Amino acid sequence: MMFDAELTARAKALVETFIMRGLTLATAESCTGGLVAGLITEIAGSSAALDRGFVVYSNEAKSDMLGVSPQTLEAFGAVSEQTARELAEGALARSRADIAVSVTGIAGPGGGSAHKPVGLVHFACARRGGALAHVERRFGDIGRAAVRRASIVQALDLLEAAAGQTRP
Repeated sequence: MMFDAELTARAKALVETFIMRGLTLATAESCTGGLVAGLITEIAGSSAALDRGFVVYSNEAKSDMLGVSPQTLEAFGAVSEQTARELAEGALARSRADIAVSVTGIAGPGGGSAHKPVGLVHFACARRGGALAHVERRFGDIGRAAVRRASIVQALDLLEAAAGQTRP
């Protein structure tokens, strides 16, 4: 098993909720490199819930694949609320999903600055025809793996909320 039991149990419950409610999801991932989609696909039958995942690590990929505006990237940077929102909206626009979650941040160990430190991650979750939620987390310089795991947990939180799932 690639993921720990806690993450796998949450993913299983999420997939069951999406299937039960007739919903599908898409992911738009930068610093997690597809780990959220990878976790979902650990669950047998997840193809009924996961439409697609986008790994958009470079700025060019963010623009080319999901339509993030070069002006947004220039003005706010890849790690910003604005980019996270455009990633989630782009994933909805370029998929058949009902709900899309995006993750963009600085996992470390390098790449941070005083304004955007290592461990800063922006998330957005968009529901077709509904609201778009944004969350900013400052996990700190806790190590690359820990930032990425904490980002998966936050993405699951957003997906659960968007699907109307209550945590056990």
